[in-house]
Amino acid sequence: MRRNRHKLILGVLLPALVTAACAAPPASPAPGVTAPTPPPAPAATSTGPPPEFVASVAPVTGADVAQSWRPGCPVGPNQLDLLTLSYWGFDAQPHTGTIVVNRTVAKDVVTVFRSLYDQRFPIRRMTPVDAYGGDDDRSMADDNTSGFNCRAAVATGPTKWSAHAYGQAIDINPVENPYLVDGAVLPPAGAAYADRDRDHPGLAVPDGPLVRAFAAVGWSWGGDFRAPDYQHFSSTGG
Repeated sequence: MRRNRHKLILGVLLPALVTAACAAPPASPAPGVTAPTPPPAPAATSTGPPPEFVASVAPVTGADVAQSWRPGCPVGPNQLDLLTLSYWGFDAQPHTGTIVVNRTVAKDVVTVFRSLYDQRFPIRRMTPVDAYGGDDDRSMADDNTSGFNCRAAVATGPTKWSAHAYGQAIDINPVENPYLVDGAVLPPAGAAYADRDRDHPGLAVPDGPLVRAFAAVGWSWGGDFRAPDYQHFSSTGG
């Protein structure tokens, strides 16, 4: 009878002990022992389509170009437009930037950037040069894509207005696409990309997506100049 009583007690206690063991928190590691790190949760992935290309055009006011325009410039603010455009960044993500151009070429510029967006051509950043106090060197050093800037052309020979002073030129990814003139590389960081045979995102190369997109609207590429200006595209050929 005593033996049967032991079996009865074990039959009652054993399930309770198992349940308690399963519910108990894991034991703390012994002193000096590091607990194993749990594996990270799988990263969320987006399976939806990318955002559609967006473009808007607005008139420019004097305040918009306070740093890049001054009396005596060949065009006035009332001849310029502020474009807001979608573009792909070097981070492979869509972004929105702004650029100031002559009103007569606004439609061409929207067409070009739509093509670049569709092909996911990467652009570092795009903001009016006024964000840099109208300083072209600062804008280039920041790898900024820009349009209008009332300044003289950076070239040898007599001083003349740049096509940018008319809002009829755009510089794209200046670091990846430097201007090589009189033995100088502008911006200086562009020296790493003076070799145009290298394979790198964002480059302007013959028959590449950037050069083709501008050629399709009849714009010229500075990469064909005697002093190659790889970043430069203009509707005037200059």
